[in-house]
Amino acid sequence: MPDKISGFMGVNIVIVVQARMSSSRLPGKVLMPILGKTLLSRMIERLQMIKHQAQIVIATSEEASDDVIEQEALKINVPCYRGNLNNLLDRHYQVAKKWNADIVLKIPSDCPLIDPRVIDTVLDFYFANEGQYDYVGNLHPATYPDGNDVEIMTLTCIEKAWKEATRSLELEHTTPYIWENPDKFRIANVAWNTGLDYSMSHRFTIDYEADYQFIKRVFEELYPAKPDFSCDDILALLDQKPEIYQINAQYAGVNWYRNHLGELKTISSEQTKLTFG
Repeated sequence: MPDKISGFMGVNIVIVVQARMSSSRLPGKVLMPILGKTLLSRMIERLQMIKHQAQIVIATSEEASDDVIEQEALKINVPCYRGNLNNLLDRHYQVAKKWNADIVLKIPSDCPLIDPRVIDTVLDFYFANEGQYDYVGNLHPATYPDGNDVEIMTLTCIEKAWKEATRSLELEHTTPYIWENPDKFRIANVAWNTGLDYSMSHRFTIDYEADYQFIKRVFEELYPAKPDFSCDDILALLDQKPEIYQINAQYAGVNWYRNHLGELKTISSEQTKLTFG
């Protein structure tokens, strides 16, 4: 692994991984086993592979059911912050303040296959244009396979959202207030440099049992020979073994947008799957 790039010109980078045990579709998914470790641990391992030096913090709720998340964080030697169950915007902001962040990266805990190189690509764009943007992401609109979600916010940006956001979806999902108010924030999006858009056709995230089986199989196939396997490696595997792609193909394109199309003015129905069987 190459030497880390320390905070660019003294910029303190904090990666916030929101995790909780309660899930309506797959309770306890973040602690499901992957090659002898938890899914959360495997994801943190991938985040630690980025070339930029960053502080990783696991943020969970104050609910008793999430005590095990704090215990897991302690076990893998990652700081843990506990806050409001449903207000993830507040959790991001409180972590940013507590760890003196200049920029905060929102990386969902349901993205255990996230490619460290994708995170670095978005960070590189931010630093190449430092001072020009308050928010830089790669999912508005998305082009990468679902599960490579990276969103960067300056402390000023997240503080403004924290002060002004009021709708439940803005508090729960952290960044919609920013997307929905381009007149208040300087926003940039990093598209996949392949020119392709696999955001609705390839699903590397976890919300259903089939997703877990898919992720588990990918790790089993790729991790032993190449622990830092890339998005390209996964795509090559799926070409070689299309039966793996089929494990969770029915859920490709399914995301939380479908429940809020009437509330989100910058999201269209083409960016989510409304029905699935």
